[in-house]
Amino acid sequence: MAEISAKVVQELRQKTGVGMMDCKKALKETDGDMAKAIEWLRQKGLARAGAIEQRSATDGLVGSYIHTGGRVGVLVEVNCQTDFVARNEDFKSLVQNIAMQIAACPNVEYVKVSDIPSEIVEREKAIEMGRDDLGNKPVNIKEKIVEGRIEKRLKEMTLMDQPYIRDQNISVDELIKQHVAKLGENIQVRRFVRFVLGEGLEKKESNFAEEVAAQMGSN
Repeated sequence: MAEISAKVVQELRQKTGVGMMDCKKALKETDGDMAKAIEWLRQKGLARAGAIEQRSATDGLVGSYIHTGGRVGVLVEVNCQTDFVARNEDFKSLVQNIAMQIAACPNVEYVKVSDIPSEIVEREKAIEMGRDDLGNKPVNIKEKIVEGRIEKRLKEMTLMDQPYIRDQNISVDELIKQHVAKLGENIQVRRFVRFVLGEGLEKKESNFAEEVAAQMGSN
């Protein structure tokens, strides 16, 4: 496979308006061929989506999902550009599917990696740097290993990097880009909140046998 340089990735990004990671993936899939990479992105609906994503999105919907039994609930705000698209059934379905995705991902706390506060990133780095399995490795090797682990860890915390629950071959980010290309408007997940019944509450431990004995003693 041809070496994919940062310069080539940047060139493809400028030509298509697609994000760096998607450009790099396209070049890897096409062995570094620029024309084929552009075609690959078009087939995925990403090239058009990349250009549209620069537009302002201030309309949209707040969607909700309550899991069976009422123990998990989600609210999510998904923005688009116009009320016309906000009322579109495809957009409504997308919002609902994103809400269900959040309900199914208990470790997800942020929309995208860039939303993660720097102190959280530094905390995760400190944890990884202190791992026992890295103790005897040279500093440069240690840093590379930690960098890879941190990248993986941060993606585990973000909605956009999750495999889509209805199609594990694409990410939530790719799902949204498909709808951007289809509907012709910028679509952004702005924020979400996930409620879990009883989360954060201290549950009182009860001893059923003791309760029965006490009840019997009072009779």
